[in-house]
Formats: sequence, C-alpha cells, structure tokens
Amino acid sequence: MIVDGILNPHLLSLLARVRHTNTLVIADRGFPSWPGLETVDISLIDGVPTVLQVLAAVRRNHVMTEAYMAEEFMRVNKPATQRAFAQGLAGIKVTHEPHNDFKRRVPGVIGLIRTGDTVQYANIVLISG
Repeated sequence: MIVDGILNPHLLSLLARVRHTNTLVIADRGFPSWPGLETVDISLIDGVPTVLQVLAAVRRNHVMTEAYMAEEFMRVNKPATQRAFAQGLAGIKVTHEPHNDFKRRVPGVIGLIRTGDTVQYANIVLISG
C-alpha cells in the first residue's frame, strides 16, 4: 500500500511512463481535450486541485528540466500569481510562448493531467530531464 506521495492509480500509471525528454501537460479546468491523448482528470471542484499542487506532487519524484507556458499567462495574471508559479517552477527553464503555439505541443505529449484550477492560462508543458 502506498503511504506517501501520489495515491491516484491512473496518475501513477501515467507518470511511470514519463521518461527522459518525454513531455507531460498539467492543465487548468478549461483546457481543451484531445481525442486519443491520455488524460487523467483529477478535477474535483473549482480550484481543487490546483496546477501548482499537482506540479509540486509530480516534482517530488520527477526531474523536469524545461517548461512551456502561454505568454498570455503573464499578461492576465497578477504579480502574486506569477510569483507563485515562478516558485513552483524554480530550477526549471521556463519559456513563455503564444497560447496557440503552446497548444501545438500538446499532441506529442505522453499525457495530460486536468486539474480544477481556475487561474487563466495556468497550463504547463513539462519536459522530463
């Protein structure tokens, strides 16, 4: 029995298949779905869980070296939210790009984790190290 860390069996299965240079998306509640792309939906209610909570849980056992986010995130969110994401992504090279470019990365990822987050453009594509 697992006594620490991520407990969701579907999420554990997805994360076990993320290898060196593979990519993974952690998305907010409004992020579109892609047919055929494995999606683990752990949303419960608005704001539960958040992208940052899931990111922290994933980072406990995974080395992520790069991240991509929409540049719109920086335009529409308050400095406190931007700082929280910068802290959550500390030590990871982050590139902000237009949201449409960001979405073009999604079909090539191993899977997508959908959260209940309501922060606009809170989606992150993570690259495993």
